[in-house]
Amino acid sequence: MTRVLYPGSFDPIHNGHLEIIATASRLFDEVIVAAMRNPQKGEPLFTLEERREMLEESVAPLGNVKVTMFASLVVDLAKEMEADFIVKGLRAVSDFESELQMAQMNHKISGVDTLFIPSASGNSFLASKLLREITRFGGDVTAMVPTAVAKRLQEKYRS
Repeated sequence: MTRVLYPGSFDPIHNGHLEIIATASRLFDEVIVAAMRNPQKGEPLFTLEERREMLEESVAPLGNVKVTMFASLVVDLAKEMEADFIVKGLRAVSDFESELQMAQMNHKISGVDTLFIPSASGNSFLASKLLREITRFGGDVTAMVPTAVAKRLQEKYRS
């Protein structure tokens, strides 16, 4: 059985993330999606618990996907979860540059390999930060996120 870990902040999850998760679920026996608080990305819009709920609702149709939260090194979680690989999505060349460096560092400190899955061009422009900003200014992101996420985004910015 091959188990992979797909880590990210998922603040919030969008259709690009779902594409990577669905692809990984077809390629591997088990996918663990792990949300974290990333201090490099500033203050999150959604709590970890809210993100867990959105992730679980979004991946429910995929029977071999589990969701967890973490506040440690990705490689430590990968070892704890007995993941064979870390999976990362790539949207553009700029993603590759930063993700490659992280993958090489993760391998150096743990021996865990990272596999890259490119997103389809229809999702390559999606970024949680942009979706939050569009919603904050009253824009419609319903075609770019799962239904439950669109609803929660609208609720967050109505307050």
